[in-house]
Amino acid sequence: MSSVDSSDQSFPEKDFDPAKLALVLRVTLSADRNAVDPVVQEVMAVVRQMKGAEGKEDAIELSLQEALANAVIHGAKEDPTKTVECVVSSDDERGILIVVRDPGAGFSPEAISACTVGENIYSNHGRGIFLINQLMDKVEFRKNGTEIHMVKR
Repeated sequence: MSSVDSSDQSFPEKDFDPAKLALVLRVTLSADRNAVDPVVQEVMAVVRQMKGAEGKEDAIELSLQEALANAVIHGAKEDPTKTVECVVSSDDERGILIVVRDPGAGFSPEAISACTVGENIYSNHGRGIFLINQLMDKVEFRKNGTEIHMVKR
């Protein structure tokens, strides 16, 4: 279950000027793994229309997929009574901003083990945040790790 609202003008990023936004899209989904892929496709259909996304769609899509999956699995503990929110915005000067929020207790990004060293190389999980950091131009965790802000210029 998801809902989309493209008329909302609230904007979570202080570096972006709400008056210069080309688009704001808000999607909420239940904290169910099966809800992630349809929402990613729904959001990417809009992102592909945004100025500045050309040639960057794959990086944005994978980052969005990872952020939403982390929010559903780790933040909301796959409790379908809880919701995860995704806000996508575009500013011609600053690029595309994607914010994913979850209702969890949060986490410390510094406490995440590096997936590129030691025995972590062979782990079958733990690469989402690494990938997001590699693919996006700016990544910030806010509100005790319950929000991730991802920018693609």
